[in-house]
Amino acid sequence: MNRAAGTAGLYAQEIEGCLAPRCQGGLAREEWAHALSDASAALARVAAAHRSGRYPPFALAARSDDLGPLGELAARIRAEASDVAILGIGGASLGGQTLCALAPPGGPRLHFVENVDPITWDATLARCDLERTRFIAISRSGGTPETAAQALLAADLLAGRFGDQEVGRRLTVLTGPGTTPLRTLAARYGVPVLEHDPDLSGRYSVLSNVGMLPALIAGVDGAAVRAGAQAVLNAMLAAPDAASCPPAAGAALNVAFAHQKNAAMSVLMVYADLLSTFAAWFVQLWAESLGKDGNGTTPVRAVGTTDQHSQLQLYLDGPRDKFYTLVVLDRAGTGPAIDPSLAGHSSLAYFKGRTLGDLMEAEQRATAEVLVGAGRPTRVIRLPRLDERSLGALLMHVMVETVIAAEMLGVDAFDQPAVELGKVLTKRYLSGETG
Repeated sequence: MNRAAGTAGLYAQEIEGCLAPRCQGGLAREEWAHALSDASAALARVAAAHRSGRYPPFALAARSDDLGPLGELAARIRAEASDVAILGIGGASLGGQTLCALAPPGGPRLHFVENVDPITWDATLARCDLERTRFIAISRSGGTPETAAQALLAADLLAGRFGDQEVGRRLTVLTGPGTTPLRTLAARYGVPVLEHDPDLSGRYSVLSNVGMLPALIAGVDGAAVRAGAQAVLNAMLAAPDAASCPPAAGAALNVAFAHQKNAAMSVLMVYADLLSTFAAWFVQLWAESLGKDGNGTTPVRAVGTTDQHSQLQLYLDGPRDKFYTLVVLDRAGTGPAIDPSLAGHSSLAYFKGRTLGDLMEAEQRATAEVLVGAGRPTRVIRLPRLDERSLGALLMHVMVETVIAAEMLGVDAFDQPAVELGKVLTKRYLSGETG
């Protein structure tokens, strides 16, 4: 079996469903060997770059000095707030949402306000007790149009309700250096400012204060998240080649199927509702990091079992242009058991003595088998449990895989030049320019 162990039992990657003859549409032995060779060379370059300190997102995993001050701020907000509105979009929001999915009960309600749909804005505020609501505005540039607009509206609302002097107690800004709109707003009202590392793009900021502050407010163990992430990095640095490094092997699969099998899409299907936002975070990470100079594959988010009823028909009987990754959680024997006396109908006999987790386990196993049986290359990433350490490992696995894939493709994983044009035009249109 081509099973590459993850890290310290945090996850395992199973790739036999991507290789011939197990999968009719899989890579032949020679194709896989060539892909692994390229990935091994890329792995060596990425490992060397990390050792030299060139990758700020990776360096965050080993940090602990910032968690104390962040924890103190988070504790104050938890004590004062019934609701916390996080104003940010893309990487300023998705990482925090991913971590906060693991939040234990009892903390304040977190509202990640991403879009600028005025109906959503009004509805979110209507659900909050403004007296006990705190706002956090996050933007590396300090001038992201959506976040700037939200922050201006929040400051105006707070000033009008409680007075200018109260804005600084109820709003926090997290932004990069320089004279930016968010810093100007903060200076006007005495709003505390947290520093966003200018070398850290939003989609790679999940382990920084961008993701950690919301997580700590929610009661998530940030140190455990980073420990899981660091375990993946340690394993990467110790790996002699791509075959023994799960993220490198994953990058090899993605690039090989894109180049040799015309797989233009990369489907990530997660079998845990708590990983739904992780899948959305992956979509941004993969798309913005690799989609350059004609390279990249289109990431597709799916959630099992829900999307078995909306997308699986296409996956099984549509065009053979996709590479599949299933992220599954060991579920057997978990959850409530179905009362055998209520499963008396012959069509429900298979439920007798089974739990809801047994049903999930059977469905995720069946989906993997039917995809491979239909000649669709399918990788399985299996988590024995879902907690802060395993989520941190999963996040770092995907980041490392993305960076190695970028290295194989010859693109910069950390820039996004095409995105900036839309921002420029948006500002022109709001200024009344038509040319």
